[in-house]
Amino acid sequence: MIPWKQLGTALTPEDGNPVGLFCRGSEYSIRVSGQELMNSRMSGSEKQLARLACDALGPHLKPRVLIGGLGMGFTLAAALEGLPPGAEVVVAELLPELVLWNRDHLSHLAGSPLDDSRVAVEVGDVVKRLDRPARRYDAVILDVDNGPGALTQEGNAWLYTTQGLRAIRKGLAPKGVLGVWSAIDSPSFTRRLKECGFHPEVHRVRARETGKGARHTLWIATRR
Repeated sequence: MIPWKQLGTALTPEDGNPVGLFCRGSEYSIRVSGQELMNSRMSGSEKQLARLACDALGPHLKPRVLIGGLGMGFTLAAALEGLPPGAEVVVAELLPELVLWNRDHLSHLAGSPLDDSRVAVEVGDVVKRLDRPARRYDAVILDVDNGPGALTQEGNAWLYTTQGLRAIRKGLAPKGVLGVWSAIDSPSFTRRLKECGFHPEVHRVRARETGKGARHTLWIATRR
């Protein structure tokens, strides 16, 4: 078997946890404290998250979309496929190293979505983009950590709390869409979405585009 090779390292800003980029042949893996956060062979559910969120937007000439978490670029690439030429897509990524890895090592995986003229990348917490939107977003897509029920960093928990969801709702345009990816299901999060003024739909999808792999949970929630 081909051994894993480490291509890059970083530290999370809040907790100082080690983050590593690894490759094995054509397969890539990003791990936090030794726990795999994402794998290039399992991008199907991330792409489906973006597709469902963009479909829920309906017809828009110039939609404004915020994506929390760059990952390996699969969510961003799928969103760009479903958005019109006039769209504006802001990507908030906490780790500057992850942005560099996407340009240097991972760009071929998702077709170099960072080179699209509709995309602006901001290194920093997605929360800050919610606090001061120049104008409201038509969609917010969160591919942050492993979701509300499987966090690798406690600092990400706020996004999924009542306070966080209300902040997201405030930053969304009327009938705006919130898309959330999670490694596991969370009925309590579904209830919280309803309590915070969203109409959520829950989708259980496979990790791989082939229809194989673990099942992941996606929430597509419309602002009421």
